[in-house]
Amino acid sequence: MRKFISGNLNYSSWSIRPLLAVRKAGLGIEEEIIPLDFPETTTRLRQISPTAKVPLLIWDGTEIWESLAITEFVAELAAPGLIWPKDAARRAIARAVSSEMHAGFAALRQACSMDVRGRAPAPPMTSALEADIARIQQMWSQLRETHGRNTAEPGPFLLGAWSGADAFYTPVVTRFRTYGLPLEGAAAEYAAAVLEDPLFRTLEKEAKAEPWWISYGPEGRSSGYFKPEA
Repeated sequence: MRKFISGNLNYSSWSIRPLLAVRKAGLGIEEEIIPLDFPETTTRLRQISPTAKVPLLIWDGTEIWESLAITEFVAELAAPGLIWPKDAARRAIARAVSSEMHAGFAALRQACSMDVRGRAPAPPMTSALEADIARIQQMWSQLRETHGRNTAEPGPFLLGAWSGADAFYTPVVTRFRTYGLPLEGAAAEYAAAVLEDPLFRTLEKEAKAEPWWISYGPEGRSSGYFKPEA
């Protein structure tokens, strides 16, 4: 069995990062969504995942349960240059900024939950959130200026052609859109390119069609189903 298991595409940022890489690799991997925050969610995940969490890739009996590890696994199976740049230096940079996303930007993630189809007012601008936004603005602009233009693999993404780094920052792009956070210049151009990319547009369409909702309130998270239209 070769299956990728994710949470809701609309909300599960850690699911869609490796999912974008899985889809880009084109390995014919089956996909399954387990909606989050329902009473049966944990029971179902405990049956299939070592951590009872998503994402999870099952590949011929091997279970890979972490987003960056999944991305690296499919990159080894995909055509060279499809997930990570062919050039060693640019490949290292792509991995470095992906790891930075993986381990950082806690203030942005806490204040701005991912909601692909949603639109919400910007949260209070704390110093920590402001620092995360400034770092992202600086990073995206610098990468586009240094590596995104005039390279052997030109394109509108962080290192020119699409890479795993763009998979890791796609949920960040959606957060900037959802909460109307400021971006300027090359960083804004990069965000626009991600939102127009067919790989994301397909995922966005699927996220909008999902029947589940998750709400964040003072008492924690709750979930449910949208009522069918009359």
